[in-house]
Amino acid sequence: MPERAINKIDLNKSEQLILSIRLRADGFSFTIYHPLDEQVRASVYKEAELSLTFIANLKQVFSESNFLTRPYKQVDIIAESTRFTALPLNLFDEKQTEFIFAYNHLKRENETILHNVLKKHNMALIFGMDEYAHQFLTKQYSHRASFYSQVTPLIDYFSTIGEEENILSKKMYLYLHEKYIDICCLGYKRIIYLNSFECKHTEDCLYYALHLWKQIGFNQKADDLYFAGTMPDKKKLIKELKRYILNVRTMDSGDNVFYERALFQFH
Repeated sequence: MPERAINKIDLNKSEQLILSIRLRADGFSFTIYHPLDEQVRASVYKEAELSLTFIANLKQVFSESNFLTRPYKQVDIIAESTRFTALPLNLFDEKQTEFIFAYNHLKRENETILHNVLKKHNMALIFGMDEYAHQFLTKQYSHRASFYSQVTPLIDYFSTIGEEENILSKKMYLYLHEKYIDICCLGYKRIIYLNSFECKHTEDCLYYALHLWKQIGFNQKADDLYFAGTMPDKKKLIKELKRYILNVRTMDSGDNVFYERALFQFH
């Protein structure tokens, strides 16, 4: 999606707007929009410098971008990572988040463990993010900042896609990143699987998708597989999947466009 210039919006009215920040390994995406409509007012992507640490890159972007220091009505901060754990809400105990997270992920230095509660889906999602980035952004935006895993807004949006089609069919949703893939499976509007996998090659993504398709018991002719996001050789991956699955659909060709829609749905 082409960037929409920051200088074309009135930042004197920033307190009426929502700022969304996506923290990615290769850089940072910023989107500004109004909460009363689905009109994006501005969007920009800042690529990270490989010679700098994650927090050094983040601080440099803030020092160079005046729009980030403005007061906003709300700031949504999305941490992209494969390090998350989902569990039923009735099993979730906020005091045990770090213990539950450590059960599935090896401990890392300088990592803060956070959580999101998705009441609509009767689920809690525990995730990790860079401790220094969390401290910096919390100080920058204070009580206006909310932190989310990248899959949190996607889950709500996925659950609305394909609603007009056969409600008895199961659906697999793939969100493609450059080096990993998020997979969410729904059956009868219930989440039946959620995870992320590192994918260095197209064959890795193909393996995870087809293995789960078979393991969960999807029907090759009746059930649906949906795509979004971007990654190298995306067309090759879709072509290969269509050899085994009849209903392979593309949700959106633009990574930022799709994420913007997911955020609108989430709010």
